Amino acid sequence: MHTRIFTFLVIALTAAVSEAAVKLPHVFTDHLVLQADTAVALWGKATPGAEVTASGSWGARSSAKAGADSCWRMMLRTPVASYTPLGLEVTDMADKTSVRLTDVLAGEVWVASGQSNMEMPLRGFWNQPVEGGGEQITFARSLGKGIRFLTVPKALSYEPQYDFEGGWKTSDPENAADFSAVAWYFATALRDMLDVPVGIVCCAYGGSKVEGWEPASVLATYPDCDMEAERNNTEMSDWYRIGCMYNAMLLPVAGYTARGFLWNQGESNVGAHDVYPQRQADMLKVWRSLWGNDNMKFYFVELPGWVYSGVDGTECAVFREAQHKAAAETPGAYIVCTSDLVYPDEPDDIHARNKRPIGLRLAQAAATHTYGLKGVPHTYPTFRNVDFQGAKAVLIFNDAGRGFTPNENLQGFEVAGEDRKFYPAEAVLDGSNFTIHVSAPQVSDIKSVRYCFKNFAIGKVHDMSGIPLVPFRTDDWNE
Repeated sequence: MHTRIFTFLVIALTAAVSEAAVKLPHVFTDHLVLQADTAVALWGKATPGAEVTASGSWGARSSAKAGADSCWRMMLRTPVASYTPLGLEVTDMADKTSVRLTDVLAGEVWVASGQSNMEMPLRGFWNQPVEGGGEQITFARSLGKGIRFLTVPKALSYEPQYDFEGGWKTSDPENAADFSAVAWYFATALRDMLDVPVGIVCCAYGGSKVEGWEPASVLATYPDCDMEAERNNTEMSDWYRIGCMYNAMLLPVAGYTARGFLWNQGESNVGAHDVYPQRQADMLKVWRSLWGNDNMKFYFVELPGWVYSGVDGTECAVFREAQHKAAAETPGAYIVCTSDLVYPDEPDDIHARNKRPIGLRLAQAAATHTYGLKGVPHTYPTFRNVDFQGAKAVLIFNDAGRGFTPNENLQGFEVAGEDRKFYPAEAVLDGSNFTIHVSAPQVSDIKSVRYCFKNFAIGKVHDMSGIPLVPFRTDDWNE
């Protein structure tokens, strides 16, 4: 009898100690990267009412009091970026329990999100490779010096979540195979430009809509969104569910101090181009509020080519147009063009395999607009004006001050007359003033010019730094 009582007391005391022990969510684990040279947010749970202290091996110290709900939050000053491993210890001063984190780096932290083209790992998907991914995985230890990833597992919830299972991973062949390819190429490029460690917090869910990453309070203002109706719909595809990725994946990492956001999404919103720019802006506003920083930049990726209703359809082109509108209208948001990165054999593959240039272009944009590096190529030639001259049209561009690469055959242009029937056009570069002249024998009085304005078209026109001309149309015809 006494033995049974003693055993019960031991179990009860052990449970009490375990409950009281200081705990950190899985956004804080060994190998993490802390945003350098700033005050970073730390949070967790401890004994209600207890003082919690955090001490960094670099000499910084901070403290906070755990509330009645056991939760605490504090800010801790970080050192300048360095490849030197650091340590971090968090202690519950009431019961003297501690959590010690090792192999911590101070560097640049970015949050990467979106759908499958952000999720797509270096190892690729089933029957869908990432170009060069095998080499990156093989040499991940050297190529990934100072690169760390925290990949949030895919999850859905109609209720806000606090934590997830997982942790920070270093770059080696076993780990890197599962790193987002776009984010990996961004991280390695940015590290090489800045010579600092880079940490990526990746939470992406294939097929998710922009509404999947917004909270219930915002979704309630959209006339076509009903979370309660979706909650009870057992036949609905998981990736189409709204608000669920926000609750299950974003909230557990929200506020982890970072420099900015990367976003690669849009396929599931094709057809909703009228509302997409505003909804993406709504999402960004919420995210910046969660991170407590209205100045966080947002770099996102133009939709890749795919068949949708057919190769020659235009719903994807119209959506890309909406994406560029979103970038132009949202402060601190920038889009990178990818029209030249698909291959002729990929019209049926929504996961284009050429990810490296996408990561590089995101890094070029961040280097310029976030870090202020001078001279980094980052501007895209864009359509400015057209001079219709009967059977010929003269195109004038922005950001083409040094001209275009001198191709004998500038592909991708189409022209149409009053009948709105488009024909492939011959395009000739006028190197004296960097204009492009287009014409087609079938059209004697040109009324519109389009460039790569299709679901699937491969951009062939680049500026002198190899940056592609953004697809465009000179008309506003509804088709």
